Amino acid sequence: MRPLLALIFSASILAASGARAETRVFIIANGYADQCLAKGDKCGASVARTYCQSRDFAQASSYRRVDPDEITGSVPKSGTNCSQGHCDEYVAITCQR
Repeated sequence: MRPLLALIFSASILAASGARAETRVFIIANGYADQCLAKGDKCGASVARTYCQSRDFAQASSYRRVDPDEITGSVPKSGTNCSQGHCDEYVAITCQR
């Protein structure tokens, strides 16, 4: 009886670990994003969800304005290869499958 319980317990743990949702954070220039996203207002939820769905994710779990210092890697500065003059403002959208 104990080996059967151990087998069932092991199978349930494996099934639970395989059910994790894939999460990815996208950083976009605020010049291309809705102001509701940048402010974190409720009105940005539909914009964030649409953005995630356009990249084959099911939903947006969060969205917020990020400081350029929070971003690792290269980001353009205002005026240098910058369209619309908002290259120092970024929005992070977290999407889940």
